[in-house]
Amino acid sequence: MNILYIDHYAGSPDMGMEFRPYYLAREWIKMGHQVTIVAGDYSHLRTENRTLKKEFQKEILDGICYCWVKTGTYEGNGVRRAFTMFRFVGKLWMNARRIAEVMKPDVVITSSTYPLDTYAGQRIAKISGAKLIHEVHDMWPITPIEINGMSRYHPFIVVLQLAENSFCRKSDYVVSLLPNADEYLMVHGMEREKFVTIPNGIVLEEWKEKEDLPDEAGRLMSCIREKHKFILCFFGSHTKSYALEYLIEAVKSFSYEELGLVFVGNGNDKERLKELSQDYRNIYFLDPVPKKCIPSLVETVDGIYVGAANNRMFRFGICMNKLFDAMMSGKPILYAVNAPNNFIKEFGCGISVKAEDAEALKKGIKELLDKTEEERQYMGEKGRKAVLEYFNYEKLAERFIEVFKR
Repeated sequence: MNILYIDHYAGSPDMGMEFRPYYLAREWIKMGHQVTIVAGDYSHLRTENRTLKKEFQKEILDGICYCWVKTGTYEGNGVRRAFTMFRFVGKLWMNARRIAEVMKPDVVITSSTYPLDTYAGQRIAKISGAKLIHEVHDMWPITPIEINGMSRYHPFIVVLQLAENSFCRKSDYVVSLLPNADEYLMVHGMEREKFVTIPNGIVLEEWKEKEDLPDEAGRLMSCIREKHKFILCFFGSHTKSYALEYLIEAVKSFSYEELGLVFVGNGNDKERLKELSQDYRNIYFLDPVPKKCIPSLVETVDGIYVGAANNRMFRFGICMNKLFDAMMSGKPILYAVNAPNNFIKEFGCGISVKAEDAEALKKGIKELLDKTEEERQYMGEKGRKAVLEYFNYEKLAERFIEVFKR
């Protein structure tokens, strides 16, 4: 099949996020399909963006054809970013016939953060006779309404709502990373049988071809390992989104010998977290390590913290990349997220506690410490087994193909 994947912010491991289109495309190519990813030349999520000489410039990355659209740059979430959205979608809509005739897609996937790309996808799919799939990973427009306080009657929100209603009615299928979004989308016109959940996952090659920790990080982890009976680790962005201050508060109750807490990463909340921890010798802050070093990092610890601040949007479910990395580590997980889908409970691969609750975290940590090494290892292995069976991109790509063939 020829698969056309439209995602304004699509990236790659070298360019930076978003990674999902790249990982899925690579698996589909291994299966013998052809994939073109259409993306904007600029994204705030990438560490590296493209400078184009011409419109719809093509580039082959690891067998994937990227087709770049000139959108212009922006900062923050203001009018300029909105303009790049309309520019991206508008150019695709205006060139829909040429895209359909040149790329001859059998499947069109619209997957930008915002739902406006459904209009271009609908036109391309109609001209080419392709199946149309809309992929939901960010709930727009309800997210800017509930989280950012925008009015439902703001012109931009009204436009987004019309687009959401349109993809709900006109897509052949709606693939969602969030398993509990179906009831909401049905209110906006989606038929229940169109809804399919396909989450994120891990890339097996990155775990088979792991890289050693950088020298300084390796030296520090070896030193920390010698000082504590149990090492709990958080890796990722140090932001308020992950409720890390509650974890620090919980760890303060444990002795130096029995528990060490390691934060690995950067973020705009890191300095505040350091200040909260400055009187405690068993809390450490390390610089971020490359993604390919995560498998080596988790080998040096005994448990992994995955948490999040309470968020109304989590009622639709949650799909955190770091959770699947944590499960793949084979280490027990201390999980503090209030969301309806809970893989920790489902697969028995850790301890699940209430989010934003230091006392609950304290009890969860003690429960981990009280278990035998064999019991903790058993919990960790159940997480790894679940990832290998359900949450790796080989399996996820196959699930998409099943949708394509319906």
